[in-house]
Amino acid sequence: MARVRAAEGALLSRVPVGDLMRRAAFGLATRVAAVLAERTGGVSGRHVALLVGAGDNGGDALWAGAYLRRRGVVVTAVLLSPDRAHAPGLAALRRAGGRISVQLPDRVHLVLDGIVGLSGRGPLRPAAAQLVAAIRAPIIAVDSPSGVDPDTGTAEGSAVTAAETVTFGARKPVHLLAPWRCGPVHLVDIGLSAELGEPDLRVLTAAEVGALWPVPGPTSDKYSQGVVGIAAGSADYPGAAVLCAGAAVLATSGMVRFAGTAADAVRTRWPEVVATGSVSDAGQVQAWAVGPGLGTGAASRQVLAHVLGVGVPVVADADAITLLARHPELADSRDPGTPLVLTPHDREFERLTGKLPGADRVAAARDAAGRFDAVLLLKGNTTIVAAPDGRVLVNPARSSWPATAGSGDVLTGVLGALLATGLEPATAAAAATHAQELAAAIAARGGSGSIATRGGSGGAPAPASAIQAALTDAIRYLRSTFKS
Repeated sequence: MARVRAAEGALLSRVPVGDLMRRAAFGLATRVAAVLAERTGGVSGRHVALLVGAGDNGGDALWAGAYLRRRGVVVTAVLLSPDRAHAPGLAALRRAGGRISVQLPDRVHLVLDGIVGLSGRGPLRPAAAQLVAAIRAPIIAVDSPSGVDPDTGTAEGSAVTAAETVTFGARKPVHLLAPWRCGPVHLVDIGLSAELGEPDLRVLTAAEVGALWPVPGPTSDKYSQGVVGIAAGSADYPGAAVLCAGAAVLATSGMVRFAGTAADAVRTRWPEVVATGSVSDAGQVQAWAVGPGLGTGAASRQVLAHVLGVGVPVVADADAITLLARHPELADSRDPGTPLVLTPHDREFERLTGKLPGADRVAAARDAAGRFDAVLLLKGNTTIVAAPDGRVLVNPARSSWPATAGSGDVLTGVLGALLATGLEPATAAAAATHAQELAAAIAARGGSGSIATRGGSGGAPAPASAIQAALTDAIRYLRSTFKS
């Protein structure tokens, strides 16, 4: 957010007073008109309500209302702070024939949320919360849903949940960290791009993931495609081994070596896997995936110490994270500079660091990545991937279908396979997350990748084995989204 505010300040110093707001408002009005046409079949004669607070977001909404009046839209501005409403915007709406009120009209087609801007913090105040609770029409948020922290995406109380958000100049952290609050985000260009520089948070698109996904070439063989070792599962949890190893098999065209007491279960389900009972007998690998269902006893500690000392990239998940938390000395087994990816959910993060991630999940992940000199993949509805050098990649949730037992084992297998091909660890972590979440959506909807990316509420809960099985469709879809 600081970067965006600085860019806006630099641009404001070069343009006439009010010009930037009118640019933003015109783009907002254009999008609102398009949504009206999509939802109601027309624009003229439709009714839009503006929830207007005291800040510049209220001014954006008022100016947009003035532009909408020129399109024949009935516009009612509900002023939450009448004495502090943006004066030029209010005057423009009045000149255009807009209505001014302190109450929400009984029936409207759309509502614009201009209550609180990007500087606002905390939940909606009671009067605003009461207004929002009474709304039955779709809400379009101006820049950011009011009541949701624009930096962290958290809401500590009453807040707007938008059907869509229209933002200006650049996407903000909230759009990536709380997509369920923002809905689809429509970006209006107001001329900020030259001022922004590199983004603080990055999202890998489907095309980017598809372009980097390893596939065999004319000179490839099973070794050049990457050999991954899987140390997972136990007598109590053989399924974790089957899920993790199978995901690695489906993720790339390389080779999977498995080591552990669940070797027979893995061989039975995945005959392609070279399985043995001990990590010391596994043979040479280019990366290790360790932890799912492994257990936390003395034998598991020895497995983790061996894997960390081999000198190849390691993804440590589940029980491996618990072991590192309980026995910090295990980290000494790791060769200096050897890439390590840690994949905790919130409770595992607390074990590692001594505290939950809290509201600012990006800052928490970034701090932990530096502390452990590792890529930190913080699982959640929106996944945060932080590198030790401060880079952060985000995978905004398109669905919640991966919230099922064993889906993390699938993710670990995919990530281990990608690491074995030589992909940079943070990029591999973000790509694996994208593919796993897409596979979960495909499994839930029982369809192809193109169907799964369209949102909506359709679908049925899918177990981790179905998510694993959908990986091939997910990768095929991702590969189809870029032009080679």
